[in-house]
Amino acid sequence: MPSFKEPSFQERVSAAGKARKEALDQLKAKPPVDEAALLERRLAREAREQAAAEERAAKAEANAIAKAEKAAAAAVAIAEAKAATELKAARLTPPSAAEMKAARDARYAARKERR
Repeated sequence: MPSFKEPSFQERVSAAGKARKEALDQLKAKPPVDEAALLERRLAREAREQAAAEERAAKAEANAIAKAEKAAAAAVAIAEAKAATELKAARLTPPSAAEMKAARDARYAARKERR
């Protein structure tokens, strides 16, 4: 079996030149750029970007509406809780002496009427 022969400098330079020439030929062999296709792709990309922007705006608007509804519901809940607390506090406060006397007098009058 023959041993591996290292290529000489000239062989390496020649192989590099050949590879460069083949790459250049491949590049030149590419079909020319079709302006109509480029324009069509650009318009499609712009349409996608615009649709995405509109979708983001719609989502942002929906989020803003949802936040406003949440804030309004929270304000209503706070107002209801405050009213319930005030009502409970009013029920828990003992009646004044005048209120107690008026209730006693009303009971006394009702008893008199029944007889």
